[in-house]
Amino acid sequence: MSTKTATVNSLSLVCLPTTDQDKSIAFYVEKLGFEKRTDEPFGGKYRWVEVYPPNGNAGIALPSPPPGETTVEPTDTGIVLTTDDIDALHKQFQAERIDVDAEVSRMGDPVPPMFWFRDPQGYKLMVVETPKH
Repeated sequence: MSTKTATVNSLSLVCLPTTDQDKSIAFYVEKLGFEKRTDEPFGGKYRWVEVYPPNGNAGIALPSPPPGETTVEPTDTGIVLTTDDIDALHKQFQAERIDVDAEVSRMGDPVPPMFWFRDPQGYKLMVVETPKH
């Protein structure tokens, strides 16, 4: 019989290694409106950066690639961001020339409207509309 002594309390960070930290910081802060909360040197020649949505407790770390690696293979991150107005945000992303899907995907209830976009490193993230109350 197992005795539970500890639990996971929250999600803090998701790491997306980037080969151009300044470009990624500019994207997340200037284009998406995130806040840069951490930007510190570590390990001699590395830099630890964290960005957070203004109303979020979980953030995205944008570290350099692991030692010995000079490239990063972007993936579908599984990160889901939320908005109150999916159509307005989609238009805004298009106007700002963010690499965004051509259309908002609407699959019908109970699935909220959503779209995907790619950051400068090529990582794929999703935005979904939160229900209006």
